[in-house]
Amino acid sequence: MTAVKPKHTPAPAPVVVDFSVADLRYRLHDVLSVYVAAMDYPRGTENHRAPMWTEHTTRVGWQAVAALLPDDSGHVDLRTSPIVAIAYGYRGAPHQWWHQQVHTGLRRSGRPEQATRELLADYFELTELHVHPSAQGAGLGAILLHRLLENRPEAAVLLSTPEVSGEDNRAWRLYRRVGFDDVIRNFVFAGDTRPFAILGRRLPL
Repeated sequence: MTAVKPKHTPAPAPVVVDFSVADLRYRLHDVLSVYVAAMDYPRGTENHRAPMWTEHTTRVGWQAVAALLPDDSGHVDLRTSPIVAIAYGYRGAPHQWWHQQVHTGLRRSGRPEQATRELLADYFELTELHVHPSAQGAGLGAILLHRLLENRPEAAVLLSTPEVSGEDNRAWRLYRRVGFDDVIRNFVFAGDTRPFAILGRRLPL
């Protein structure tokens, strides 16, 4: 008798959902685990980032989206379903550290002060966008990005991402594909030694 191999049933696709402040705080350990895995940071990094991510939820205009794995019936539970991606940001403001750093960088780059003021007057800071390695390569980052930015009222979106040789990684390819342009290149934030790129584009996407 010939054995009959069971048919392979593909795993349900991740479901992208809006994430409230309460959702993120409840699932903080889980979303930080995605962040650490996506960035290939050492274990324990999440303990240092937790207070910062929690504080970010108090900022004006904070918004988040996440991708969760549904069960076999397609149901998603915000409290228990596995999380494979997270993205959030908020309205940029002069009192914020990142805003101050970018403003200084723009001045040092020789950008006219009027242009700098206009750029930083009305923007959404895309603070975090991470997809777990197990879920990368399927376009999930682009889905989260569009979901997060589709109804933002700001005139522009800005972000920072580590410089990569030849811009050869998924994050860079995503940002270029959706139209992000250079604002500052090879910028070093205070307290860090890595060069970053500041990228931006007008909204809506």
